[in-house]
Amino acid sequence: MWISLRFLLFFGLFLATVVNSAGQNFNDIAIANEYYKSSDFDKARILYEDLAKDPANIPLIHNNYYNMLLNLGAFDEAENYIVKLTRRFPNDLMYKVDQGRLYCRKNDKQKETQYFTQLINDYKRDPNRIRILAQFMFSGQLQEYAIMAYKAGRKESSDPLLFSLELANAYRYTNNKQMMIDEYINFAQQNPGNIAYVQNVLQSSLTEPDDLLKFESYLIEKVQTSPDNRIFNELLIWTYIQQKNFYGAFIQARAVDKRLKYSGSLLLDVGLISLENQDYENAIRIFQYIVKEYPKTINYGISKSLIIKSREELIKHTYPVDLNEIRKLALDYEQLVEELGLNNHSVEALRSKALLHAFYLDEFDTAIQILEDLVKINGVNSMFKAKCKLDLGDIYLFIDQPWESTLLYSQVEKSHKETTIGYEAKLKNAKLNFYKGEFALAQEHLDILKEATSREIANDAMAMSLLIQDNSVMDTTGAALRDYASIELMLFRNKKNEAIDSLTRMLWQYEGHRIIDEVLLLRAKTYIELGKFSEAANDLERIVKSYGFDINGDDAYYQLGKLYEEHMSDREKAMEIYQDFLKKYPGSLYVADVRNSFRKLRGDFTNVN
Repeated sequence: MWISLRFLLFFGLFLATVVNSAGQNFNDIAIANEYYKSSDFDKARILYEDLAKDPANIPLIHNNYYNMLLNLGAFDEAENYIVKLTRRFPNDLMYKVDQGRLYCRKNDKQKETQYFTQLINDYKRDPNRIRILAQFMFSGQLQEYAIMAYKAGRKESSDPLLFSLELANAYRYTNNKQMMIDEYINFAQQNPGNIAYVQNVLQSSLTEPDDLLKFESYLIEKVQTSPDNRIFNELLIWTYIQQKNFYGAFIQARAVDKRLKYSGSLLLDVGLISLENQDYENAIRIFQYIVKEYPKTINYGISKSLIIKSREELIKHTYPVDLNEIRKLALDYEQLVEELGLNNHSVEALRSKALLHAFYLDEFDTAIQILEDLVKINGVNSMFKAKCKLDLGDIYLFIDQPWESTLLYSQVEKSHKETTIGYEAKLKNAKLNFYKGEFALAQEHLDILKEATSREIANDAMAMSLLIQDNSVMDTTGAALRDYASIELMLFRNKKNEAIDSLTRMLWQYEGHRIIDEVLLLRAKTYIELGKFSEAANDLERIVKSYGFDINGDDAYYQLGKLYEEHMSDREKAMEIYQDFLKKYPGSLYVADVRNSFRKLRGDFTNVN
């Protein structure tokens, strides 16, 4: 018993001594690091030299101590220190790489090269060790040797795809774009599931104007030599899409689809992207091809519906809108439903038909009846029914029954909380409050919507919120903003001529007010929809001249270029505007579209059958 107590007492005293010593070391390390951070290197050096005598301290002081010695040019001391470490820890690759860094700092190129070459040769047969070695080299700003290590390990393994991702990232870091591309393609070929990752990386890496053009040429050459290679074909289609060259994407997808017997699925994806990007003519071309070539597949009905949808968008964006063409569309939708029967695609066709009756033909009762019938159909998913309810809300707002609108919007908002369509319903309620001049209530909705998961909804909410804030600061009465909001409601109700008169009145009534550029932009867009293109051009030019560096400057200039390109058929003027746009607004969200439009007008995308 006496022996046990004596032993415990001794052990306790020993443990206290160890803890006290460790505590003292930690305290000295913290002080040394503080001296290092404050560039008081003389004091830091004295402490580090003493601490380095205990191997237990090395992991905690090494980086600061060694870098300090190198930066001070204390190469003899640094060499003595690092050589001891490599002998004491012979398997630690970090210390071995750090020894090579010494020769770099001493500018001893011959010894540096010999050392790293031998180090790589020592480990090139072990892929795991070579990976660790290269990572330490990379973190030590020795990218050239990291790449050499990866390549030596690959060569030794006889696996031409080994370290593809590591090499791709290394080349990306060193801005060697061609080698980066080669290695990312190697990585993609290891597993088709890697393609999406490679596309995301390339999208953020190929940022210069000619990068995608060079990548396109590179892939065309690869496809010509390996026509059945899925990776090359998919990346070439992706490259065309990035450039908004949807015809080129169609031609390539058509060849791949036929060769690999995809029954139009790949083409359908390209067509949908064309439609989403408002290239309606190519979307129609693609969907028509699917209908013709794959009549007995599931893609037939989908594509037939999308042909009408694409035609609808083209007609609605050709100003002024031809109501005879709208009636033909409504009839086409009806015939499609008769051909396909009731299914997911035909109910969408009925919904589109209802909206044509409501917002273009003023046949509100017909539209309301179709939508109410769709909501009652058994088996239709809740998301589709929610869309129909929002459409009904829009129609009731159109015919001046806002209480019905807000009831329907609120039903969807409540039944689909924290979903995109729920946020869309909240945005519609915010707009309704805005139209009524209830800006504080609208702002409450918008503050929530700024955090919406849908980027489009969040952006719309942000734009409306900024409009309210920007025009409420200096105008506490809110008179100008209320007038502007009432005009937006007029436009929602398709009263374009009345809106033009009211906007014109606002220009002289609120001359010098912050809202004037918004008024001009809205009037320009309304003129375009009325087919009055010269008047629209005058308003847009006025914004660019007087408010060019305000928030609407780039928007107005972009719209002006599109106006000359798409509606006034002045190719030279559009190209002149696009060139000037790229100089004036290099950071604009429209830059990619402007660059592609310019290239299209220049003739870079030639339609070849």
